[in-house]
Amino acid sequence: MRNFKRLLCVLFILVVVLGVLFFVLENQQPVALVFLGWSLPQLPVSIFVLMALLVGLVVGPILGFIVAKRRPRLKNG
Repeated sequence: MRNFKRLLCVLFILVVVLGVLFFVLENQQPVALVFLGWSLPQLPVSIFVLMALLVGLVVGPILGFIVAKRRPRLKNG
């Protein structure tokens, strides 16, 4: 059973990696983003999307931790 779970985990990771690879290969059109007057260099669309994903993966847990620390805890009993 342990080997089966390990196999499923490896297959899932492989599917995710292949999905990201296909996404990057299909989105190679160069674009330049301008945000609040700042102009970024021309990079493929996939780079901007993956950067946004990574920023969200970092910022989301940090905000969740901050909110959890500020929320008063309920005492059981």
